[in-house]
Amino acid sequence: MAGGGWIVLTYREPPTTRPRRPMLRLVRAEGVEDVVLPGVTQAYAHWLGLLPDDLCEIHLAAEPGFVLERVGRRSTASLFLQALATKPLRGISALYEGLRGDERRYRDTLRGTCAVTPRARYSDWAAERAAPLPEPRGGMDRRNAAAATDPLSRTGEGTRDPMAIRVLVLADADSKSLAATLGSLRAQSHPGWRAVVLHEAPHQATLDDPRIAHAPWRDDRSLRDLVGDASLCLLRAGDRLVSEALGLLATEIGQADLIYADELRDGAPRLKPDWSPDLARVTGYQGRPWLAAPALLARLPDGPVGPRETFPLALDLMLGQAAAGVAHLPRVLAETVGADPDAVARADLLIQHRTAVAEPLIRDRVVDLLWPLPDPAPRISIVIPSRDRLDLIERVCRGVLHETAYPAIECVIVDNGSTDPAVLAHYDALRRDPRVTIVAYDAPFNFSAMVNAGVAAATGSVVVLLNNDVAVLRPDWLDAMVRQALRPKVGAVGAKLLYADGTLQHAGVVVGLGGRAGHILRKRPGDTAGHLGRLRVAHEVLAVTAACLAVSRENYLAVGGFDAEAFPVDFNDVDFCLRLEATGRKTMWTPAATLAHLESVSRGPSVGVKRVRFEQEAARFAERWRDAIRHDPYYHPGLSLTTFGEDLE
Repeated sequence: MAGGGWIVLTYREPPTTRPRRPMLRLVRAEGVEDVVLPGVTQAYAHWLGLLPDDLCEIHLAAEPGFVLERVGRRSTASLFLQALATKPLRGISALYEGLRGDERRYRDTLRGTCAVTPRARYSDWAAERAAPLPEPRGGMDRRNAAAATDPLSRTGEGTRDPMAIRVLVLADADSKSLAATLGSLRAQSHPGWRAVVLHEAPHQATLDDPRIAHAPWRDDRSLRDLVGDASLCLLRAGDRLVSEALGLLATEIGQADLIYADELRDGAPRLKPDWSPDLARVTGYQGRPWLAAPALLARLPDGPVGPRETFPLALDLMLGQAAAGVAHLPRVLAETVGADPDAVARADLLIQHRTAVAEPLIRDRVVDLLWPLPDPAPRISIVIPSRDRLDLIERVCRGVLHETAYPAIECVIVDNGSTDPAVLAHYDALRRDPRVTIVAYDAPFNFSAMVNAGVAAATGSVVVLLNNDVAVLRPDWLDAMVRQALRPKVGAVGAKLLYADGTLQHAGVVVGLGGRAGHILRKRPGDTAGHLGRLRVAHEVLAVTAACLAVSRENYLAVGGFDAEAFPVDFNDVDFCLRLEATGRKTMWTPAATLAHLESVSRGPSVGVKRVRFEQEAARFAERWRDAIRHDPYYHPGLSLTTFGEDLE
């Protein structure tokens, strides 16, 4: 495309459990720039972007089946008019960034204003990306009807086919809700389903569709009696599947033995991450719809299903624990009803179905898991890079040495050439504490090299990297991080960090956010729950900040520590987490460790030479981790990478 300016791309891709956001490579006279586009989670996706004036070539990286439907132009004037009409302050901010020559901020601010939609307006956003769908099949497919006199004692013709699906519907006294669910089943494009409606009490069923059986709930019946050899889908009366739902789930079930999709719950979108087992255990975020393969069902205990009230939650837990592979289809395939189970019910069932050594507990009205600590508690080495700033080093050391409840602490301060006499005198006082070691790093500032030097001097079995501008708020913060860091298959562990005004500074890093990596929900209220309530519990993320990062010494050394050559100042923590992830060691974030962070006050802002260095490290990061930038598995591909508020784009 000749020339620069604002364009709108409209494109589509087939649904898949292996999404990767499309990426444009813009070859400019002054270099190369990669731009990540919104993922396709509806019939179509749109991208509003600014092409530079010195554009020479465009290259596209996309998944098989990608189709570019339309390329349109938008004038700058029309975008500013839209911005001033809808979000005037942001429109003015974009104008200011443009006038002062910051192309990236100008572009992102204007795009964030004109192309990003709050989740509360999901229905408008989805309608703009919808397409006419094929007419659903009405009525009954007689060729596939199973005219059985006892539908629970046989699975019907063809149910050993891997595409055969048994749908269990939990019904209540509301006949309209049940009719809506059964209507959506009759409209399915996939022909191989059979349904069993399970009523609270004996029910006089109409025999208008031999694919649908009715039966009273019985606590003593086994799941195998209900499902036979088919795949299983569980619905509640009132749930409505889109007409392609079962077909799409059945097509993708070969990728895993449990697959779940997105939903509208009482009208609000639930846009889910890829499989996040810790989050699933304590929140049940996977919800409905889902499809479980026969091989998975065969691994479940063959006992009675138990009480109807606890069956869905108990089944959820058992499936998640027994699944060999779990996949997520990022499309809204159902409208569902009903509230999530309360914390007490979930905690009770977690105890009954416990396979891990973690103890369920209720914190702030939600369930979380308390992982064990060895007895005696292992030594923890807290590594603090620092330079001058007596106020900072005094406060962080006071918090670590005197305000932290953990019993076995070693504090390693890595000093980068402090000259302030007051700081040097404070170091002399600290040396009288046998828990304190001070390491001199006499070289130009290199954060990665400094933490590597600190870890080399440390003797603890777990290392905690802690910025000097962090303040301890609660005495149990370190206990919470160590419990996570000592778990098998856990690499890095991050904390909840707050700005001085109490707003969020760090609630996990989303790779791709802002084009490279960014802190989700930054500057939101400190008690923000986040989409799906994720910020209320410990859960998997792709990366965390090294401002407060715990990792076992063994895992730190296994990946060679921080990369001091490629990332001396920025992106080193994200790169470290991604290298851990590549070896099968996942990253966790926990709100049970909450601290305050002034964010790089001792380093100062990235301007001038610092900005050039930042852009160089950003380019290296993008080149090394392009695939992760295109798909952070814990961040839904329909959510914006332009803004930080879990918005739609």
